[in-house]
Amino acid sequence: MTITYLIIGFTALISFMAFNNHDLFLKMKHWPWQEARRGEYYRWLTSGFLHGDPMHLIFNMLTLYFFGGYVEDWFGMLFPGMGGIVYLLFYLAAIVAASSATYQKHKNTSGFASIGASGAVAAVLFACILLDPTIGIMLFFIPIPIPGFIFGVLYLWYSSYAAKKGGDNIDHTAHFFGAVFGFFFPLILKPALFLHFIEQLRNWL
Repeated sequence: MTITYLIIGFTALISFMAFNNHDLFLKMKHWPWQEARRGEYYRWLTSGFLHGDPMHLIFNMLTLYFFGGYVEDWFGMLFPGMGGIVYLLFYLAAIVAASSATYQKHKNTSGFASIGASGAVAAVLFACILLDPTIGIMLFFIPIPIPGFIFGVLYLWYSSYAAKKGGDNIDHTAHFFGAVFGFFFPLILKPALFLHFIEQLRNWL
C-alpha cells in the first residue's frame, strides 16, 4: 500500500493547494483547446491531481484506497523489488491515457476543460476487476455488494452513454478510457491473466 498512500497524499496536497490558488488551478487543469494551440500537454498529467471540491477528492481517494492496495500488491508479485515503481508508472500512464482520449474528442472545443483522478482511479478499479472479477463493489445507494464484472459492464455502458449525451459537466470519456486502459494494461504484462479471468467467471457461474 506504500505507493497508494503516497499517491493519495500527493493528490490531496495538490488539490488543496489548488482550492486556494486559482492561478495554479488554471495552469494545471486539462484544457484540450489550450493544449492543441500552445503545446501544453503537461496538463494531461497535472489535471489528474486536481479536484473540484473536497467531496470530489474524497470520493476518488476512497476508491483508490479500497482497491489500490490489491493492484499494488499484484505488481509487487509480478515485479519483485520493482513492483511499486511499475504500479506508480501504471497509475500515471492511466491519467495520461484518459486525458489523451478527452483531448482527441475536445481539442476544438474552446469551452471544455476537466480535472480529477477519476480516469486513473477507474484504471485501478478495472485492473482489480481483471484480477478478481467477482470482488464485491459497494455503491452508496445499493446496500449489497455487486460482483466486479457486473459493475464493470454497467460502468462502461453508462460512461459511454453519458459521454455521448453530454451536458452534465463530467468527463465520462476519461472515465471510459481510463477503465479500458486499466483492464488491458495488466494483460499486456501477463496475457495469461485473461484465462484466469475467464476461469473465475466460470467458477462463479
